[in-house]
Amino acid sequence: LPGRCCFHRSNTAENMAWSESVDTVLANKEGLAAFRTFLKSEFSEENVEFWLACEDFKRTKSSTKIASKAQKIYSDFIRADAPKEINIDFHTKNDISQHMSEPTLSCFDAAQSSIYSLMAKDSFPRFLRSDLYKELVQKHQDRNQKRWLPFL
Repeated sequence: LPGRCCFHRSNTAENMAWSESVDTVLANKEGLAAFRTFLKSEFSEENVEFWLACEDFKRTKSSTKIASKAQKIYSDFIRADAPKEINIDFHTKNDISQHMSEPTLSCFDAAQSSIYSLMAKDSFPRFLRSDLYKELVQKHQDRNQKRWLPFL
């Protein structure tokens, strides 16, 4: 996309559905930082942290790193009383637990999808109404980058 320095993905921004605009924010460094700050203010930053950890995990090449990263994600976000425990259903949590002895790159996909939906349907609409988001938009308008997000 010529002249759009802020995009990290090559999808056609104008044609994105409203719910997919979460992707734009997650792929934009400044947008992601603002979204994380907003989630912190709502005490739900574990959702975006888990999503980012899963994205990093899926890019892992080494089988020994797959096992160690999977264990870290599990202990940080999935297990009961995890320090950043995410809110996922029992069956998803149970499926992940059963795969921890031999984790695969897709072992967190269902949980990641569930958390993504939660962010898209719940947190993201509130973020769009927040002062943080309004300040971010204003900053970009001031820089003459009015169309940095497709839904403006």
